[in-house]
Amino acid sequence: MLTDVHTHLTDPRLAAMEGEVLARAAAAGLSAVISNGLNVADNAAVRALAARHPLVRPAYGLYPVDAVLPEMIAAGVEYKRDDGPVLPAEEAVAQVRALIDEAVAVGEIGLDGYWVPELLWGRQEEVLRQLLAVAVAADKPVILHTRKRERRMMEIVEEQRLTRVCWHCFGGKVKLAMKIAELEGQYFSIPANARRSESFTRLLEKLPRDKVLLETDAPYLGPVPGALNEPANIAGTADYAATLWGCSPGEAREQLAANTRALFGEL
Repeated sequence: MLTDVHTHLTDPRLAAMEGEVLARAAAAGLSAVISNGLNVADNAAVRALAARHPLVRPAYGLYPVDAVLPEMIAAGVEYKRDDGPVLPAEEAVAQVRALIDEAVAVGEIGLDGYWVPELLWGRQEEVLRQLLAVAVAADKPVILHTRKRERRMMEIVEEQRLTRVCWHCFGGKVKLAMKIAELEGQYFSIPANARRSESFTRLLEKLPRDKVLLETDAPYLGPVPGALNEPANIAGTADYAATLWGCSPGEAREQLAANTRALFGEL
């Protein structure tokens, strides 16, 4: 059975048809879908969704841009976002701490150097460390976003001795990913656009097979450009992994399921 370890089912485009999306996921052979929270309001929506659907497992987090959004607004930095309250990061940290026992992971959290200006990187790291402390204290995995700051994130992982880590949609160099994979407990979730992405294809080819997980990041990064992505599409990535690995689809699925259990336990 397959697991989508990183998706956003609370996105309005998927939420409008959540029943159909999850039915297709089950039909495609998924036994669990981890929906990642992005902020206080989204974490609450993820929690409600998981209560409605047994297939959904909740991960609560704080998107790295949301972690410093009040400071970005104060500094006059432009950033397109959905309507909703802009809250201090500490409110989300407190929420994640309060809900940690029912979460399968703390995520999505991490570092973003694409949208967030360098003057706020220190504050972003401060918030990240607070969230990592919550995860470590509860012995929960973390699901990391590392856009343009992959090497710095590796330094923090080593410094904090984190051994239950999912690197979501890794955008750094394959050589760096291979170095990270040598560390204990580091896994890489490959999205559903792998067939049309040279970098994700290379990760599937080069990474140790026991370090690979599957994700969609739905509704983004689908196998068809411009089309809405959804969890069922990881079945195609599993088949693609089997082709690249030179094994049967069943063997690939067994490996991927074992990897998921190794990081998240029984979901």
